[in-house]
Amino acid sequence: MRNEEPRPLAGQCLCGAVRYLVLDAFVYAANCHCSQCRRATGSAFKPFAGIERDKLSLAHGEDDVMRFGDHQAHDVHCGRCGSLLYSVVRNGEYVHVTLGTLDSAPSIRPDKHIFVGSKAAWFTITDDLPQFLEHAD
Repeated sequence: MRNEEPRPLAGQCLCGAVRYLVLDAFVYAANCHCSQCRRATGSAFKPFAGIERDKLSLAHGEDDVMRFGDHQAHDVHCGRCGSLLYSVVRNGEYVHVTLGTLDSAPSIRPDKHIFVGSKAAWFTITDDLPQFLEHAD
């Protein structure tokens, strides 16, 4: 049996101005409940999958990208509609792709909740995934 190459997944913002490609070779996935992710998404938490930065590329709309943060840690939004597409993290080496911006399902699923110590008081976690007050161990 041969190992298959990971398939590319496409993602885009709400208005379609910014599109990206990422390999379906994610290393980890989680639901983040920190206040920054809640503010960036306008939701109770951000479902994301982490992957090495060089496995994601912009396919369209570089001129419409808005970055919030510095070179080694920033959020990438569409400058037109504001959608959060991904976050550059871990000293610029990884990206956290917001799963809701993918056009098709990745092979990975979030397997934990992180930063539940600062989760929204109005939201109740109802699944059985492990919960971590901050980062996962």
